[in-house]
Amino acid sequence: MVLNYIWVAFFVIAFVVACVKLAFTGDYDVFPEMMNSTFSSSKTAFEISLGLTGVLTLWLGIMKIGERGGVVNVLARILSPVFTRLFPDIPKGHPVMGSIFMNIAANMLNLDNAATPLGLRAMEQLQELNPRKDTATNPMIMFLVLNTSGLTLIPVSIMVYRAQMGAAQPTDIFVPLLLATFFSTLAGIVVTSIYQRINLFNRTIMLTLGGMCLAVTAIIWGFSQLDKEQMNIVSTTVANILLMGIIVGFICAGVRKKINVYDTFIEGAKEGFSTAVRIIPYLVAILVGIGVFRASGAMDMLIGGIKWCVEACGGNTDFIGALPTALMKPLSGSGARGMMVDAMATYGADSFAGRLSCIFQGSTDTTFYILAVYFGSVGIRHTRHAVACGLLADLAGVLAAIAICYMFFQ
Repeated sequence: MVLNYIWVAFFVIAFVVACVKLAFTGDYDVFPEMMNSTFSSSKTAFEISLGLTGVLTLWLGIMKIGERGGVVNVLARILSPVFTRLFPDIPKGHPVMGSIFMNIAANMLNLDNAATPLGLRAMEQLQELNPRKDTATNPMIMFLVLNTSGLTLIPVSIMVYRAQMGAAQPTDIFVPLLLATFFSTLAGIVVTSIYQRINLFNRTIMLTLGGMCLAVTAIIWGFSQLDKEQMNIVSTTVANILLMGIIVGFICAGVRKKINVYDTFIEGAKEGFSTAVRIIPYLVAILVGIGVFRASGAMDMLIGGIKWCVEACGGNTDFIGALPTALMKPLSGSGARGMMVDAMATYGADSFAGRLSCIFQGSTDTTFYILAVYFGSVGIRHTRHAVACGLLADLAGVLAAIAICYMFFQ
């Protein structure tokens, strides 16, 4: 229901803004641009789905082998003490625990191509436990908030963009970005737990969160000892070794269980193809709405309004140049990436706005895209508090990014 209101708001606000621009500025190009955006966004949505088809068939096939080979069940048992508290409505030891872990691990390593199919598989398993098939359950919402908060340990792609844009030290945003995304994820867990009345003040959760803080600190210290080239090589190598290790490990587990690995892969791959086709309408809907909103000039007006308010309050407006990236990130990953590159091109890769735009890009994820794809894949129409929790996690990430960037670069 919330997505319904947001989607309608995109079109209504865009139409009103376009009418105002036409009436007061005589901008006759605004409506053609809006219509062109509907066609280009629809094409983009289909291309994304088409690109996902191969990846989905691969990874859902591998996941099916992992399930039959018992790997997912082993992961579920290991994670059970923590996940039974974050996901109290999931039966203890259910295979979905392993799928959720695999998805979160892929996101942390910035392996987007692996994370999406793993996440879709987890959603299908959560839907099997759902008594009301059109309504999001508490575990679904907690799982999606963990996705939308965008916890990333190795932001390789962002550092590559900085290098291409001429940054003197492309890796200088690594530590600030890691801190910002950690706060975003932590805020997402806390907010969702409050909504769902989950008690976080227990020994297991506190030890886990404390361990995560220590792990983040250790990673920050370890990478701070490397130069930019070593950091890129190490992070890329570790990510790829882990990814290949998962594939080989799942296949070996299947062989050990004496299952027909090839036939099992094909069975899971067929599910990947059908899932990719099923999400096309949801992708078209959300991307067209975002495209029209941008083409109308509503996004520019929003940025201008925020800048005026900050100036009126006597605040520092250095962060305004990077703000389009933060506002676009919940709506569109590619759009936010474009905004990030534009900020670096306009202000300089090593400027405050250039660095902050990169931290914005990595500190959160594409909330509405994730909600549309994941909920759409299982036919969820009533999202309950998913949007609110996801956006509050995004807001925490944005505020943390601004504060941390001022701490490091001002």
